[in-house]
Amino acid sequence: MAVAAPTLPLNDARRIPQIGYGCWQLSDAQAPDLVGRALQAGYRLIDTAAAYGNEAGVGRGIRDGGVGREEIFLTTKLWNDRQGRDEARRAFDESLKRLGLPYVDLYLIHWPCPQRRLFVETWKALIQLREEGRAKSIGVSNFTPEHIATLIGETGVAPAVNQIELHPRFQRVDPRADHARHGIVTESWSPLGQGKELNDPVILAIAKAHGRTPAQVVLRWQVQIGCIAIPKTARPERILENSALFDFELGADDMERIAGLNRTDRRIGPDPATFC
Repeated sequence: MAVAAPTLPLNDARRIPQIGYGCWQLSDAQAPDLVGRALQAGYRLIDTAAAYGNEAGVGRGIRDGGVGREEIFLTTKLWNDRQGRDEARRAFDESLKRLGLPYVDLYLIHWPCPQRRLFVETWKALIQLREEGRAKSIGVSNFTPEHIATLIGETGVAPAVNQIELHPRFQRVDPRADHARHGIVTESWSPLGQGKELNDPVILAIAKAHGRTPAQVVLRWQVQIGCIAIPKTARPERILENSALFDFELGADDMERIAGLNRTDRRIGPDPATFC
């Protein structure tokens, strides 16, 4: 079994594992087995979303995975067309029903959808869910520093987490610094650049020097810059590989070389300013 992932402190006094199992693109039928395998491999953070269409399967995998619910940190997310106070609460209830669980550990607004002008109202609904104890922590996904400033200015409550696209060629230096100022943990989706960066000569050379795979090098880099990473895979051997990160360390030269890969125009996913 891989060495257990360390945890990071959240600004609500809870803690979150630094490596998780991402469930994007898993079918509802695949999810129970793969989530169960991830739990047996030592993962304790499981990340899904209403939009992924697999909450029922993920919940089944958690219930049948042989690990106590209190040991698991489960995240799900509110989709764009369910923003607004009442609608968000209904959507949350539906997610819990599909999961078959009484609470989630982290509930995120999936995208800000600024043109809808509902993300502040939606955030107030999440604050209520946290107060009720049904969402233990609350956060956002794909929010810009400007969006986060609006949330804090309107409610006084900073998200615990902002889950954003982040990988070696899109390192999000400024958003990470903004998160740090507010005590927000940065969580990386597509932490491997959807595999596009694993053949980079710099990554390959570092992997060879450490006797590791390129994916392990990139995920170890994510850990060392203080992020949470949630790699997705449907291959059992990759589930094990992606969690075997805590028995080696990248040196300062390795980190500097990876830092040199950063670009500002290598976004893979949608632009949060316009996507909805």
